[in-house]
Amino acid sequence: MGEPEVWLRGPIDGIDAYLQPAAHALVQAREDLMTIARSVPPDQLWSRPGGAASVGFHVRHAAGALERLLVYARGEQLTPEQANAARAEKDESPGLDAAAVIEELRRSVDKALLQLKATKRDALLQPREVGRGRLPSTVMGLIFHAAEHAQRHAGQAITTAKALGVG
Repeated sequence: MGEPEVWLRGPIDGIDAYLQPAAHALVQAREDLMTIARSVPPDQLWSRPGGAASVGFHVRHAAGALERLLVYARGEQLTPEQANAARAEKDESPGLDAAAVIEELRRSVDKALLQLKATKRDALLQPREVGRGRLPSTVMGLIFHAAEHAQRHAGQAITTAKALGVG
């Protein structure tokens, strides 16, 4: 029998109890996406069965969106480079292999966990602005959306892999 899901493995060291669910979701998404990316044959990583987004896209977008959402959680706005990177994620065949997209995801989640460790409980309800429209959110809202967004793309990648006959 394998390891239990991340949320059943206990707290992640250094992360406030209020942020444990988000941290658990991010680590679970990373594990699921890495497993799927490794299981898809290299020639199918960027395949779009039935027009669905590819497994490669889901891994890459989960990593990139996580980083962008946490920029806003820090009270910053995206740099031109970050905005360009977001547009580049839409390229369904960027020449990246599974190892490259997995490394992007690993780095992104590691960086996110460091940010969660540095986030103090009394900052969670601080207002934040999102995007060029400067839409309202909070530190906690952005962190939890980042976690659920990563989970959403993990699920979509799993479904896409099944459509490819993997898993």
